[in-house]
Amino acid sequence: MRTIATIALKGGSGKTTVAAHLALAAHLRGLKTVVVDTDPQRSATQVLQARAAEGPLCVTTAGEGVFAAQIAAVGSGMDAMIIDTAAGAVEDVTQAIVVADLTVLVVRPTLIDIAATVRSVDIIRRLRRPATIVVNQAPVARDGVEPPSVARALRALGLLRIAVTPVLLRSRTAYQAALETGRSVEEGFDVNAKQEMAALWGHVGRLVFGQRVAETTFGDDDEQARLFAGD
Repeated sequence: MRTIATIALKGGSGKTTVAAHLALAAHLRGLKTVVVDTDPQRSATQVLQARAAEGPLCVTTAGEGVFAAQIAAVGSGMDAMIIDTAAGAVEDVTQAIVVADLTVLVVRPTLIDIAATVRSVDIIRRLRRPATIVVNQAPVARDGVEPPSVARALRALGLLRIAVTPVLLRSRTAYQAALETGRSVEEGFDVNAKQEMAALWGHVGRLVFGQRVAETTFGDDDEQARLFAGD
């Protein structure tokens, strides 16, 4: 089993949106997936409980319970565990980073968000754990040119010396609209959002599982399929 922790010490980054979509991406690709929700607001749990179709298992716990949740998930034969952490909860975030095979640090392309990200990066560096940064809620590029705010943010993030995912999640209403019914944008109609999330999972999946992941999207009539190629 592989574990992915999504973190952001600053609220409003869209961390739960990313966590839920990563969990759904794994589930749609045939992986037995559990979401460990350590956020007292239980937003990830509420989102996935709204899902009419079969979906990832949800477990709620405090930060100190993530290791026990991980052991239980392994015992249950899970393939993937996604941890959704609480904003501002340093101890809980630290616990999640320790048990994760990969930490996904979610940040919006604003200087305030990036400044707040430095603290998270310090924790990751101190623990010497694998991590990547995903830029979320980025304005849409025009004619292939990034808006100045995004270009500045990418330059600033480059100074943190943690790899930024090549996929940026754009500011699209499709992400929240999908989660209102516990679904992923990969199950919806926004082609751009589908492609973004499929590409993000392709990148994260390769980092975590060490194998090539097919870049495929899903529609309403698609069957759940195992898309992992290789072993």
